[in-house]
Amino acid sequence: MTGVNTKSPPFPASFLERQRRQLLALRAELLRTREAQEAEEKDIDSASSGRAREDEEDAQSLAIRELDDNLAGRATERLADVERALQKIDEGTYGVSDASGSPIPLERLEVVPEAIYTLAEQQSREPGG
Repeated sequence: MTGVNTKSPPFPASFLERQRRQLLALRAELLRTREAQEAEEKDIDSASSGRAREDEEDAQSLAIRELDDNLAGRATERLADVERALQKIDEGTYGVSDASGSPIPLERLEVVPEAIYTLAEQQSREPGG
């Protein structure tokens, strides 16, 4: 990445520590959510394995599972971003886009502490972006 700014914007240590605490709390929440989803999926599987099912129930179960899978996938992506943001704090590159090396605005980091891309870059990475 020649010519890319890899130096973190000059954030105060207090801001970085606050962001670290938020990221750690968010990581714990995402892990709890993922564990709960996995437990719920196991409960559904075991409950449905022992009884006769109708087509409508199968369709509803499939729709619910698809939604759960989408949510779980997004939570996994977000967890990866949280881990990367924590790593960037340790590296001294927090607040710098992984894609371009451009600074990520402070306002974005306050709202989305796990942001590792600028808003425009994030939007272009999303489906339909």
